[in-house]
Amino acid sequence: MKSLDAESLCSALIEQMRPHVGPDTLLVGIHTGGVWLADRLHPALGLAAAPGSIDVSYYRDDFGSRGLNTKAKRTDIPFNVEGAHVIIVDDVLYTGRTTRAALNELFDFGRPAKVELAVLVDRGGRELPIAARYCAYTLPDPLPPQQILELQKNQDDSLTLRLIDA
Repeated sequence: MKSLDAESLCSALIEQMRPHVGPDTLLVGIHTGGVWLADRLHPALGLAAAPGSIDVSYYRDDFGSRGLNTKAKRTDIPFNVEGAHVIIVDDVLYTGRTTRAALNELFDFGRPAKVELAVLVDRGGRELPIAARYCAYTLPDPLPPQQILELQKNQDDSLTLRLIDA
């Protein structure tokens, strides 16, 4: 796999999204990498409302087999999603199950007029019919399930993508 520079990918994602968002567009980042990414996209896109965050731990369809996530974060959607243009932001799109869970949770807060998905990387391996409207990079070949592509936030707030063998 070619080396992926998270900072360059972030810039590419911003440029891809810029013509399609307005000041009233709302971002909701999925914990944890999606939150970091939404925090980066927000000022670059000139959006009015601060981004929200969502933790899908209780909405996953494999909650029964995985059990309680001990690292669960708080969902914080500090704006009204009813009738809004919402973009769900995640770092890596894989099976689509996290996105499905995020949609389910988002709709508990209201009915947006439009929901789109923005991701840094699509690693392939979809199990559900989910596709990102905005994607900085799609891997040419899906990664095997035992490999994890993980976004990390460094102490200087820069972002790094790491490939980990599980």
